[in-house]
Amino acid sequence: MKTATIQGAYRACEETTRREAANFFYGIRLLPPDKRRAMSAAYAFARRVDDIGDGTMPDDAKLAALARERDGIAHLRSGVLNGHTDNTLIALADARERFDLPLDAFDQLVDGVELDVRGTTYETFDELRHYCICVAGSIGRLCVAIFGSTDRERAMDLAEQLGIAMQLTNILRDVREDLANGRIYIPGEDLRRFGLDDPVSGDPAAIQQLVRFEAQRNREWFARGMALTALLDGRSTACLLAMTGIYRRILSRIEQDPLAVTRGRISLSGWEKARVAASSLARSAA
Repeated sequence: MKTATIQGAYRACEETTRREAANFFYGIRLLPPDKRRAMSAAYAFARRVDDIGDGTMPDDAKLAALARERDGIAHLRSGVLNGHTDNTLIALADARERFDLPLDAFDQLVDGVELDVRGTTYETFDELRHYCICVAGSIGRLCVAIFGSTDRERAMDLAEQLGIAMQLTNILRDVREDLANGRIYIPGEDLRRFGLDDPVSGDPAAIQQLVRFEAQRNREWFARGMALTALLDGRSTACLLAMTGIYRRILSRIEQDPLAVTRGRISLSGWEKARVAASSLARSAA
Protein backbone atom coordinates (compact mmCIF):
# COMPACT_ATOMS: atom_id res chain seq x y z
CA MET A 1 0.00 0.00 0.00
CA LYS A 2 1.25 3.51 -0.77
CA THR A 3 3.13 5.26 2.00
CA ALA A 4 1.00 8.40 1.61
CA THR A 5 -2.18 6.36 2.14
CA ILE A 6 -0.80 4.78 5.32
CA GLN A 7 0.37 8.14 6.65
CA GLY A 8 -3.05 9.65 6.00
CA ALA A 9 -4.72 6.73 7.79
CA TYR A 10 -2.51 7.24 10.83
CA ARG A 11 -3.27 10.98 10.85
CA ALA A 12 -7.00 10.23 10.91
CA CYS A 13 -6.53 7.85 13.85
CA GLU A 14 -4.41 10.39 15.73
CA GLU A 15 -7.09 13.02 15.23
CA THR A 16 -9.70 10.67 16.67
CA THR A 17 -7.44 10.01 19.64
CA ARG A 18 -6.81 13.69 20.32
CA ARG A 19 -10.54 14.42 20.10
CA GLU A 20 -11.95 11.46 22.02
CA ALA A 21 -9.34 9.95 24.33
CA ALA A 22 -9.89 11.87 27.56
CA ASN A 23 -7.41 9.84 29.63
CA PHE A 24 -5.60 7.69 27.06
CA PHE A 25 -4.13 10.61 25.14
CA TYR A 26 -2.17 11.96 28.12
CA GLY A 27 -0.16 8.76 28.21
CA ILE A 28 0.41 7.99 24.56
CA ARG A 29 1.71 11.45 23.71
CA LEU A 30 4.78 10.51 25.80
CA LEU A 31 5.69 7.76 23.31
CA PRO A 32 7.98 8.08 20.26
CA PRO A 33 6.13 8.78 16.99
CA ASP A 34 5.93 5.22 15.61
CA LYS A 35 4.49 3.82 18.85
CA ARG A 36 2.19 6.81 19.29
CA ARG A 37 0.75 6.26 15.80
CA ALA A 38 0.17 2.55 16.46
CA MET A 39 -1.51 3.29 19.79
CA SER A 40 -3.76 5.82 18.06
CA ALA A 41 -4.79 3.18 15.52
CA ALA A 42 -5.65 0.70 18.28
CA TYR A 43 -7.56 3.40 20.15
CA ALA A 44 -9.51 4.44 17.05
CA PHE A 45 -10.73 0.87 16.58
CA ALA A 46 -11.63 0.52 20.26
CA ARG A 47 -13.45 3.86 20.21
CA ARG A 48 -15.51 2.85 17.20
CA VAL A 49 -16.52 -0.47 18.75
CA ASP A 50 -17.34 1.18 22.07
CA ASP A 51 -19.44 3.81 20.31
CA ILE A 52 -21.47 1.06 18.68
CA GLY A 53 -22.24 -0.43 22.09
CA ASP A 54 -23.16 2.93 23.63
CA GLY A 55 -25.05 4.28 20.62
CA THR A 56 -28.76 4.71 20.02
CA MET A 57 -29.28 2.07 17.33
CA PRO A 58 -31.59 -0.87 18.06
CA ASP A 59 -29.75 -3.84 19.52
CA ASP A 60 -30.03 -5.95 16.37
CA ALA A 61 -28.44 -3.12 14.37
CA LYS A 62 -25.65 -2.88 16.96
CA LEU A 63 -24.96 -6.59 16.70
CA ALA A 64 -24.85 -6.31 12.90
CA ALA A 65 -22.39 -3.41 13.17
CA LEU A 66 -20.20 -5.43 15.53
CA ALA A 67 -20.28 -8.32 13.05
CA ARG A 68 -18.90 -5.93 10.42
CA GLU A 69 -16.07 -5.00 12.79
CA ARG A 70 -15.31 -8.71 13.17
CA ASP A 71 -15.13 -8.93 9.40
CA GLY A 72 -12.53 -6.18 9.41
CA ILE A 73 -10.49 -8.11 12.00
CA ALA A 74 -10.70 -11.19 9.81
CA HIS A 75 -9.26 -9.21 6.91
CA LEU A 76 -6.41 -8.03 9.11
CA ARG A 77 -5.75 -11.62 10.13
CA SER A 78 -5.64 -12.78 6.52
CA GLY A 79 -3.27 -9.97 5.59
CA VAL A 80 -5.53 -8.91 2.73
CA LEU A 81 -7.76 -5.86 3.14
CA ASN A 82 -9.60 -6.59 -0.12
CA GLY A 83 -9.96 -2.96 -1.13
CA HIS A 84 -10.90 -1.65 2.32
CA THR A 85 -10.51 2.12 2.42
CA ASP A 86 -11.19 2.38 6.15
CA ASN A 87 -8.43 4.47 7.73
CA THR A 88 -8.42 2.53 10.98
CA LEU A 89 -7.96 -0.84 9.27
CA ILE A 90 -5.26 0.56 6.99
CA ALA A 91 -3.36 1.93 9.97
CA LEU A 92 -3.83 -1.28 11.98
CA ALA A 93 -2.56 -3.40 9.09
CA ASP A 94 0.66 -1.40 9.10
CA ALA A 95 0.89 -1.42 12.91
CA ARG A 96 0.42 -5.18 12.95
CA GLU A 97 3.43 -5.63 10.69
CA ARG A 98 5.56 -3.33 12.80
CA PHE A 99 4.56 -4.52 16.29
CA ASP A 100 3.08 -8.02 15.94
CA LEU A 101 -0.28 -6.98 17.39
CA PRO A 102 -2.29 -9.83 18.96
CA LEU A 103 -5.39 -9.70 16.75
CA ASP A 104 -7.37 -11.89 19.15
CA ALA A 105 -7.38 -8.86 21.46
CA PHE A 106 -9.63 -7.05 18.96
CA ASP A 107 -11.93 -10.08 18.90
CA GLN A 108 -12.07 -9.99 22.70
CA LEU A 109 -12.99 -6.31 22.64
CA VAL A 110 -15.93 -6.99 20.32
CA ASP A 111 -16.95 -9.90 22.58
CA GLY A 112 -17.09 -7.53 25.55
CA VAL A 113 -19.17 -4.92 23.77
CA GLU A 114 -21.56 -7.64 22.65
CA LEU A 115 -22.06 -8.52 26.32
CA ASP A 116 -23.13 -4.90 26.88
CA VAL A 117 -25.51 -4.93 23.93
CA ARG A 118 -27.11 -8.14 25.20
CA GLY A 119 -27.60 -6.58 28.65
CA THR A 120 -25.43 -9.10 30.47
CA THR A 121 -25.25 -8.81 34.26
CA TYR A 122 -22.64 -10.38 36.52
CA GLU A 123 -23.44 -12.60 39.47
CA THR A 124 -19.86 -13.20 40.60
CA PHE A 125 -16.58 -11.34 40.39
CA ASP A 126 -15.15 -14.08 38.15
CA GLU A 127 -17.90 -13.30 35.62
CA LEU A 128 -17.12 -9.58 35.85
CA ARG A 129 -13.40 -10.28 35.52
CA HIS A 130 -14.06 -12.02 32.19
CA TYR A 131 -15.90 -8.91 30.95
CA CYS A 132 -13.05 -6.66 32.12
CA ILE A 133 -10.52 -8.84 30.30
CA CYS A 134 -12.55 -8.48 27.11
CA VAL A 135 -13.04 -4.71 27.14
CA ALA A 136 -9.84 -3.58 28.90
CA GLY A 137 -7.36 -6.43 29.37
CA SER A 138 -7.41 -6.75 25.59
CA ILE A 139 -6.27 -3.13 25.28
CA GLY A 140 -3.52 -3.78 27.80
CA ARG A 141 -2.15 -6.60 25.67
CA LEU A 142 -2.20 -4.41 22.57
CA CYS A 143 -0.30 -1.74 24.47
CA VAL A 144 2.41 -4.22 25.49
CA ALA A 145 2.84 -5.36 21.90
CA ILE A 146 3.43 -1.73 20.90
CA PHE A 147 5.60 -0.89 23.91
CA GLY A 148 7.87 -3.89 23.50
CA SER A 149 9.08 -5.81 26.53
CA THR A 150 11.96 -7.84 27.92
CA ASP A 151 9.49 -10.67 28.66
CA ARG A 152 6.48 -10.46 26.35
CA GLU A 153 4.51 -13.36 27.87
CA ARG A 154 4.77 -12.09 31.44
CA ALA A 155 4.19 -8.50 30.31
CA MET A 156 0.99 -9.53 28.52
CA ASP A 157 -0.34 -11.13 31.71
CA LEU A 158 0.51 -8.07 33.82
CA ALA A 159 -1.00 -5.71 31.24
CA GLU A 160 -4.21 -7.72 31.34
CA GLN A 161 -4.29 -7.31 35.13
CA LEU A 162 -3.83 -3.55 34.77
CA GLY A 163 -6.64 -3.49 32.22
CA ILE A 164 -8.89 -5.18 34.76
CA ALA A 165 -7.84 -2.62 37.39
CA MET A 166 -8.62 0.35 35.18
CA GLN A 167 -11.97 -1.08 34.11
CA LEU A 168 -12.91 -1.68 37.74
CA THR A 169 -12.18 2.02 38.35
CA ASN A 170 -14.42 2.91 35.41
CA ILE A 171 -17.19 0.76 36.86
CA LEU A 172 -17.01 2.48 40.25
CA ARG A 173 -16.77 5.95 38.71
CA ASP A 174 -19.74 5.42 36.40
CA VAL A 175 -22.22 3.52 38.61
CA ARG A 176 -24.81 6.29 38.50
CA GLU A 177 -24.55 6.85 34.75
CA ASP A 178 -24.59 3.13 34.03
CA LEU A 179 -27.66 2.57 36.21
CA ALA A 180 -29.48 5.34 34.33
CA ASN A 181 -28.68 3.43 31.13
CA GLY A 182 -30.02 0.18 32.58
CA ARG A 183 -26.63 -1.37 33.32
CA ILE A 184 -25.25 -2.72 36.59
CA TYR A 185 -21.72 -4.09 36.57
CA ILE A 186 -21.21 -4.57 40.32
CA PRO A 187 -21.53 -8.33 40.94
CA GLY A 188 -24.86 -9.45 42.36
CA GLU A 189 -23.10 -11.33 45.15
CA ASP A 190 -21.45 -8.08 46.27
CA LEU A 191 -24.73 -6.15 46.29
CA ARG A 192 -26.34 -8.83 48.43
CA ARG A 193 -23.38 -8.83 50.80
CA PHE A 194 -24.29 -5.26 51.74
CA GLY A 195 -28.07 -5.60 51.45
CA LEU A 196 -28.44 -3.49 48.30
CA ASP A 197 -30.49 -3.83 45.14
CA ASP A 198 -28.23 -1.50 43.17
CA PRO A 199 -25.06 0.51 43.90
CA VAL A 200 -26.74 3.93 43.97
CA SER A 201 -29.95 3.75 46.00
CA GLY A 202 -30.48 2.37 49.48
CA ASP A 203 -28.82 2.81 52.86
CA PRO A 204 -25.94 5.33 52.45
CA ALA A 205 -23.84 3.47 55.04
CA ALA A 206 -24.24 0.23 53.09
CA ILE A 207 -23.30 1.97 49.84
CA GLN A 208 -20.17 3.34 51.48
CA GLN A 209 -19.22 -0.15 52.63
CA LEU A 210 -19.84 -1.56 49.15
CA VAL A 211 -17.75 1.11 47.45
CA ARG A 212 -14.87 0.66 49.90
CA PHE A 213 -15.01 -3.09 49.35
CA GLU A 214 -14.87 -2.69 45.57
CA ALA A 215 -12.14 -0.04 45.81
CA GLN A 216 -9.93 -2.28 47.94
CA ARG A 217 -10.18 -5.09 45.40
CA ASN A 218 -9.46 -2.53 42.68
CA ARG A 219 -6.26 -1.50 44.52
CA GLU A 220 -5.11 -5.10 44.68
CA TRP A 221 -5.36 -5.46 40.90
CA PHE A 222 -3.36 -2.27 40.42
CA ALA A 223 -0.71 -3.46 42.89
CA ARG A 224 -0.19 -6.71 40.98
CA GLY A 225 -0.24 -5.18 37.52
CA MET A 226 2.19 -2.34 38.19
CA ALA A 227 5.05 -4.84 38.19
CA LEU A 228 4.82 -4.34 34.42
CA THR A 229 6.94 -1.20 34.67
CA ALA A 230 10.05 -3.34 35.31
CA LEU A 231 9.64 -4.95 31.86
CA LEU A 232 9.35 -1.77 29.76
CA ASP A 233 11.69 0.90 28.41
CA GLY A 234 11.65 4.44 29.83
CA ARG A 235 9.21 6.09 27.42
CA SER A 236 6.79 3.18 27.59
CA THR A 237 7.00 3.24 31.39
CA ALA A 238 6.17 6.95 31.35
CA CYS A 239 3.13 6.25 29.18
CA LEU A 240 1.97 3.46 31.47
CA LEU A 241 2.47 5.55 34.62
CA ALA A 242 0.49 8.42 33.10
CA MET A 243 -2.46 6.27 32.07
CA THR A 244 -2.63 4.29 35.30
CA GLY A 245 -1.84 7.38 37.39
CA ILE A 246 -4.99 9.13 36.19
CA TYR A 247 -7.13 6.13 37.08
CA ARG A 248 -5.46 5.62 40.45
CA ARG A 249 -6.05 9.26 41.32
CA ILE A 250 -9.73 8.88 40.45
CA LEU A 251 -9.83 5.78 42.66
CA SER A 252 -8.27 7.76 45.51
CA ARG A 253 -11.03 10.34 45.26
CA ILE A 254 -13.64 7.61 45.37
CA GLU A 255 -12.00 6.14 48.46
CA GLN A 256 -11.98 9.55 50.15
CA ASP A 257 -15.70 10.09 49.48
CA PRO A 258 -17.42 6.79 48.60
CA LEU A 259 -20.85 8.41 48.23
CA ALA A 260 -19.53 10.74 45.51
CA VAL A 261 -20.21 8.00 42.95
CA THR A 262 -23.93 8.26 43.73
CA ARG A 263 -23.94 11.97 42.93
CA GLY A 264 -22.22 11.90 39.54
CA ARG A 265 -19.15 10.99 37.55
CA ILE A 266 -15.76 11.68 39.12
CA SER A 267 -13.13 13.07 36.77
CA LEU A 268 -9.85 15.00 36.77
CA SER A 269 -9.35 18.39 35.20
CA GLY A 270 -7.08 18.83 32.20
CA TRP A 271 -4.31 20.38 34.28
CA GLU A 272 -4.46 17.51 36.77
CA LYS A 273 -4.04 14.99 33.96
CA ALA A 274 -1.17 16.99 32.51
CA ARG A 275 0.46 17.08 35.92
CA VAL A 276 0.19 13.30 36.22
CA ALA A 277 1.76 12.93 32.76
CA ALA A 278 4.65 15.26 33.63
CA SER A 279 5.23 13.45 36.90
CA SER A 280 5.21 10.11 35.10
CA LEU A 281 7.84 11.27 32.63
CA ALA A 282 10.05 12.47 35.49
CA ARG A 283 9.64 9.20 37.41
CA SER A 284 10.49 7.07 34.39
CA ALA A 285 13.59 9.17 33.71
CA ALA A 286 14.71 8.76 37.32
